[in-house]
Amino acid sequence: MQLTFLILIVLFCAAISFYRLLSGPHVLDRIAAINAIGIMLLTVLVILGSFYERALFIDVALVYGVLLFVDVLVMAKYFGSPDKTEEENQ
Repeated sequence: MQLTFLILIVLFCAAISFYRLLSGPHVLDRIAAINAIGIMLLTVLVILGSFYERALFIDVALVYGVLLFVDVLVMAKYFGSPDKTEEENQ
């Protein structure tokens, strides 16, 4: 019962982040929303893995967490620095 309630709370927060994804005025807001949803789904995987006592869920959650981290780094590199062609034109 408590586990179901906890998962529903996390999924409700993911739905709020999904609204932010759809209505975000900037690209960086949408990237933050995608990463928040990913972290919440990672949390659900860990909760389910501990409930069913299966290490596979935890392993998948660890790999997914690493991929989320790499995703943040790539997007920060891509969106963080201005394009060199734009700098040359100005």
